[in-house]
Amino acid sequence: MRFILHVTFPPQKFNQAVLDGTASQKMARILEETRPEAAYFCAKDGKRGGFLIVNMNNTSEIPRLAEPWFLNFDATVEFLPTMTPEDLQKAGLDDIGKKWK
Repeated sequence: MRFILHVTFPPQKFNQAVLDGTASQKMARILEETRPEAAYFCAKDGKRGGFLIVNMNNTSEIPRLAEPWFLNFDATVEFLPTMTPEDLQKAGLDDIGKKWK
């Protein structure tokens, strides 16, 4: 199942990694291990963060995907189930609408 993994970095820990020159190395290692389908980094609500598209077959994969962010950056991590347009077409929205009309 496809998820958006949203990470938010607290300034103090991430600033320290930038200043000591380890931020890029840590990020590269995490991305290499997690192999997201896509990854985008930005500022949201005044904090550094990122959105990664990941696939999980089982919820037991959550620690594998979340722990590197927690351990390296004290990040906040959210998992948002998501769909492609094709997935949404298969959802049967018209039938659901008729049922609950």
